[in-house]
Amino acid sequence: MNSSLISVVMPLYNNAKELSRSANSVLSQTFEQFELIIINDGSTDSGEKRAREISDRRVRVVDQDNRGVSAARNRGVTEANGEIVAFLDADDEWKPDFLETIDRLRRNFSNCSVFATHYLYKEIDGSVRTPILRGIPSNEWEGILPDYFDIAAHSDPPLWSSAVAVRKNVLLALGGFPEGVTVGEDLLTWARLAAVGPIAYSAKPRAIFWLRAPLIGYPTRVPELPDFVGSQLAKLATEQTVMRRVGILHYAAVWHRMRASMFINVGDASHAREEATTMIRYHRSNPQAYVYLLLAITPKIVRNVVLQIFTLVKAGRRRLSKR
Repeated sequence: MNSSLISVVMPLYNNAKELSRSANSVLSQTFEQFELIIINDGSTDSGEKRAREISDRRVRVVDQDNRGVSAARNRGVTEANGEIVAFLDADDEWKPDFLETIDRLRRNFSNCSVFATHYLYKEIDGSVRTPILRGIPSNEWEGILPDYFDIAAHSDPPLWSSAVAVRKNVLLALGGFPEGVTVGEDLLTWARLAAVGPIAYSAKPRAIFWLRAPLIGYPTRVPELPDFVGSQLAKLATEQTVMRRVGILHYAAVWHRMRASMFINVGDASHAREEATTMIRYHRSNPQAYVYLLLAITPKIVRNVVLQIFTLVKAGRRRLSKR
């Protein structure tokens, strides 16, 4: 492997319209020692054709049958020639100095295996919002995250897949991204990496997450059963010291809160109660767990009113965060 080369892995599945934006943000990087590996995950639009039209010797396209984003990322990691692998989804983008920042973190914090930056949300209405991170010193700070799981349990996600780079050998040793999981596969991967070593971080937003849907409101999809991510987070906690175990379980409670809200929204009270009960078991002092348990057992008409109030409160908080 080339220790000075950063391999950029870009999964591509029917992102023909967004590909140019993402690819150009890589080709415009101030740090030029990179390769861009576009994994065409069985695209059925013109994305694969547009990828092959990119005229730059640092770009190569690898085809595979459609197997999902985790399989595409894993394929890219195995194809990578660099010691460090960075990930960028085909509908997101980087600031010009993202890779320069990653390389600086690599050099300044050589004991770390994960290097990441803060990021921005690009809302579907075109507005830009900075995710809220609690427990990080300042917007200009660079250093080792003091406690990934505590920050993640009380903030927007500190790690996001298009703003992370990882040492190839460490990611491979953990088995890469879990395949066959459609929600939370990246969340579980970052948790596994955070459990085995420190994370170097730049609090300056260097990547842009183009949202596919509004963040306010409640998701309408039905959570996966069985809950592979939840079971693996619980397993991860048992492998840690008592102090670390508590932090991971508090973080896992956030995962079960999301699943509880999804089950409530689709009217599955039984599974919503199970998720809320797990929240209480993992984080007994968190009042939100009891709120979700109460929502799971209330009549639908009352539940809908409460959810509407929650949505309005969340929207108000997000408007304040933009100021």
